[in-house]
Amino acid sequence: MAKFIFVTGGVVSSLGKGITAASIGRLLIARGLKIRMMKIDPYLNVDPGTMSPYQHGEVYVTDDGAETDLDLGHYERFTGQPTSRRSNITAGRVYWEVLQRERRGDYLGGTVQMIPHITDHIKAAIRAVADEDTDVVLVELGGTIGDIEGLVFVEALRQWGLEAEPGEALFVHLTYVPYIKAAGEVKTKPTQQSVSKLREIGIQPDILICRTERPLEAEHLRKISLFCSVKRQAVLVEPDVEQTIYEVPLMLHEQGLDDLIVHGLHLVCPAAQLGQWRELVRVIGAPRGQVRIGVVGKYSELQDAYKSIYEALAHGGIAHGMAVEIVRVPAEEIEARGAAECLAGVAGLLVPGGFGHRGAEGKISAIRHAREQGLPFFGICLGLQCAVIEYARHVAGLPAAHSAELQPDTPHPVVALMAEQKEVRNLGGTMRLGAWDCDLTPESRAAQAYGGLQISERHRHRYEVNETYREPLKAAGLQITGVNPQTGLVEIIEVQNHPWFVAVQFHPELKSQPLQPHPLFRDFIGAAINNQTAEA
Repeated sequence: MAKFIFVTGGVVSSLGKGITAASIGRLLIARGLKIRMMKIDPYLNVDPGTMSPYQHGEVYVTDDGAETDLDLGHYERFTGQPTSRRSNITAGRVYWEVLQRERRGDYLGGTVQMIPHITDHIKAAIRAVADEDTDVVLVELGGTIGDIEGLVFVEALRQWGLEAEPGEALFVHLTYVPYIKAAGEVKTKPTQQSVSKLREIGIQPDILICRTERPLEAEHLRKISLFCSVKRQAVLVEPDVEQTIYEVPLMLHEQGLDDLIVHGLHLVCPAAQLGQWRELVRVIGAPRGQVRIGVVGKYSELQDAYKSIYEALAHGGIAHGMAVEIVRVPAEEIEARGAAECLAGVAGLLVPGGFGHRGAEGKISAIRHAREQGLPFFGICLGLQCAVIEYARHVAGLPAAHSAELQPDTPHPVVALMAEQKEVRNLGGTMRLGAWDCDLTPESRAAQAYGGLQISERHRHRYEVNETYREPLKAAGLQITGVNPQTGLVEIIEVQNHPWFVAVQFHPELKSQPLQPHPLFRDFIGAAINNQTAEA
């Protein structure tokens, strides 16, 4: 039977519960345990698929086609373990499914209530995450203790703790210990109040992890232990890291977190093997150089909008022992100032995915600059579509070419709505989602990167390269080097006689991990390094 760890947060949001939960997962894997991870989001959206990046950041897509919270990306990058549709539930999804059961008559005429019907459904969803061979399931509850939309989830966790036998469940609470500059003091009272709120509901945390900007003294830790009724050795500190978030598992290990968990859950397992992870952190902390990569996007001011992109670029740098300096270039700025000025000094260009017309012409201009100047280029999803538009306009002799999404009345829709999308009316969960196969052309840059001819990658899109224009584009020299074997959908394009020009319809960033950098990001960064060296 699987054991369960529940990670909650208090005081304020954005403390880094996702990183902390992922770090715990990393430590348990280092001890030979088999884990699964889950994120609970208390908002009423069924999933984040229709939410603005300004509200939610990126949408992380799993192999089985679920649109999920970006924390699942942290889980996969830290642990190397796959997530799935079961790994993320929301209040909206829970209520939706319970009400569907009520409409079917599954409750036999009973009054449907928060307790037990909603809480039972939540607990069933948590249990469903565990496979037969799972040792530990880590469950992160989004938001903060006391949020009204999260109360029913906290109640479900309280019931879980009540029903669990000793050693079957563990509660980890992440809290904030602020430094008040005017007073020149660290204050523990917010943490005391946070834990007090949790205890009022009926949950006593087993482990406290204190996020802080300043070091905590022994007296602070003793005070937190006393007033929160948590043993002193189970009060840990998680200060801001200096170099990389991948330091966090090592920081928590040094304070004995994995020993506390193993003891608390009555687990029998070997000591943590963290040599490979330590080497990863060492390489990140002592790079042999730095390469500048321009990322031209619609949401350049938002860190979380392209979270997996930025992480995958860093992973590509790790593969070469290099740090990656990301130059965020708003697409609209290129429209105003020109690509040559905005991209001066970058060694490579990446155009990520997105939706809508805002900034599209800036992306197309940036891609043209990269193609004509021999600047290594990597396009992803909309980045591929913009590359096709640019090539059609300036090489294939179709100056009015555009995407039917961005300009519905274009005379040359080189990018068009997928056939199966034409009857779709609802927006949520209706795109081409999840893992799809792709056959690669031998000797292509993509095939060289992957080291094979069959791959599977994750998708999230409605539009595709228009089949009508494939032959004219190929005749003009555009290489189609990746195709879905079932549908014929264009998955990868390349440009000949260019140092490195590759664009893909899928999202390779979703499968990149620090210990296993994605091959396309690895080779893109390699090409950028060569370009930077040649320019020096």
